[in-house]
Amino acid sequence: MSRLNELRMIARVAQMYHVEGQRQAEIAQHLRISQASVSRMLKKAKQEEIIRTTIVAPPGTYGLMEAKLRDKFNLPEAIIVECTEDRDGAIMSRIGEAAAHFVEATMQTDEIIGVSSWSETILKMVDNIHPMKSATAKYVVQTLGGMGAPGVQTHATQLTTRLAKITGAEPLLLSAPGVAQSREAKLVMLSDPYVCETMDVFSKITMAIVGVGAVEPSSMLTRSGNTFSSKELADLTEAGAVGDISLRFFSADGKSVATPLNDRVIGMPMEDLAKVDRVIGLAGGLSKTPAILGALRTGVLDVLITDKFTAERLLQLVGEDMTTLEEL
Repeated sequence: MSRLNELRMIARVAQMYHVEGQRQAEIAQHLRISQASVSRMLKKAKQEEIIRTTIVAPPGTYGLMEAKLRDKFNLPEAIIVECTEDRDGAIMSRIGEAAAHFVEATMQTDEIIGVSSWSETILKMVDNIHPMKSATAKYVVQTLGGMGAPGVQTHATQLTTRLAKITGAEPLLLSAPGVAQSREAKLVMLSDPYVCETMDVFSKITMAIVGVGAVEPSSMLTRSGNTFSSKELADLTEAGAVGDISLRFFSADGKSVATPLNDRVIGMPMEDLAKVDRVIGLAGGLSKTPAILGALRTGVLDVLITDKFTAERLLQLVGEDMTTLEEL
């Protein structure tokens, strides 16, 4: 009976603390025991499973699917957003909203943020970020050249400078095209002191925000003029490319796809991106699902923010039994 009496006392302490909301000092005074004894009993209550922790996921959140993504892809963090339509426009908006909140909540003082300039989803994120009132970044660094067709050549500059203003940072622009006309033209541009100044900061980036693209360019990239010819796209497909991060292409198994196109891209190489402490990928949609799967397999991403439809497809592609997930 002594053990039963001990458990009864432990259960009473647990009730007073967790149900009645009393502080440990109040419990100690009420029961005429030491506060150290209260602390030990609360610890014992967990060991004896008198206290059991239950997490009830709020409607519109997908904790089990997020856990599956983390497990399947060795991913430190996954965020799955609620979306009522499996449509690119709606998906980009929801991902952008979630990404804005995540960046606001986790950004550290003096953060050096790298941002890929050609992503509609990143643009949606910037649209939703509130001006920072406490923690402020040090720099926002443009990690992919952004000048393209005259009608849209300022897009990358505006995205970078807007994010810098919101986060209280200094913008560092990459004043060069994302895709040079030739390898020789790229070498000339890399000799520009302003381009060098920005690229020198790549190694100091602490948080990188990137999109994931399919081999077929997005409408934004097409409008920019920073696209490849049909033959170049065919060559990428033949080489096994399924998608890109900042115009650095990879295969379905996450391996880099090396083609002459790499010699024309002005931006952060994938191997440098992999060294960044935290890389946040924003991507969703049916057409991008194979590319996102490949991106996850590169091992570069530390955080994936996607939508529930895309998350379901990703898990199905790796053979996950979706009937085991209670949220579905």
